Amino acid sequence: MPKIKAVLFDMDGVLIDAKDWHYEALNMALSLFGMEISRYDHLVTYDGLPTKKKLEMLTLERGLPEQLHHFINDIKQEFTFQLAYAKCRPTFNHQYALSQLHSKGYRLVSCSNSMRKTMDLMFERAAIKSYFEFYLSNEDVKEPKPNPEMYVSAIRKLNLSPDECLILEDNENGIRAAKASGAHLLTVASTQDVNFENITTRIQEIERAL
Repeated sequence: MPKIKAVLFDMDGVLIDAKDWHYEALNMALSLFGMEISRYDHLVTYDGLPTKKKLEMLTLERGLPEQLHHFINDIKQEFTFQLAYAKCRPTFNHQYALSQLHSKGYRLVSCSNSMRKTMDLMFERAAIKSYFEFYLSNEDVKEPKPNPEMYVSAIRKLNLSPDECLILEDNENGIRAAKASGAHLLTVASTQDVNFENITTRIQEIERAL
């Protein structure tokens, strides 16, 4: 059976501790129209979904006018960039884990429901962009997570089988996408769990089972 050859990372909540930034930025945009999302709803219902999907859900559930989607999405992205510039910075655990995995020959990819512009900014601010062979955003697929298209496309682009890939995810939508892709999964509770020891331990578990 094949060994693990690639590690695929979600971004928000896995590589970048940006969950609250997205939550704050969207509420800042929604507040212009007298609306907000509670933290409970954010974590239980909206976590891991692209902004466009969140706005569609708010239209169905709470009557947010559809004609406002484009404007709110643009404003939300601007608020997100501002928060990322102020708060996003390199972390030792991720720098060490990615550098060690890269030096050992693992191919590294990121797949996120965020926009590519957001991924570019956050990876540059976190100083991890150079470790990735490529990354896919919600603009690179027809269906974002929880649809597995993003991971299936990435695995195909790597020219590997799902059995040769490990995916790191933190939220239900991403976990569903990872499982549906057929790849192996490491579920993390926070960015602190994304470290070299946890990743290599999971790889060893998978390879022993194979």
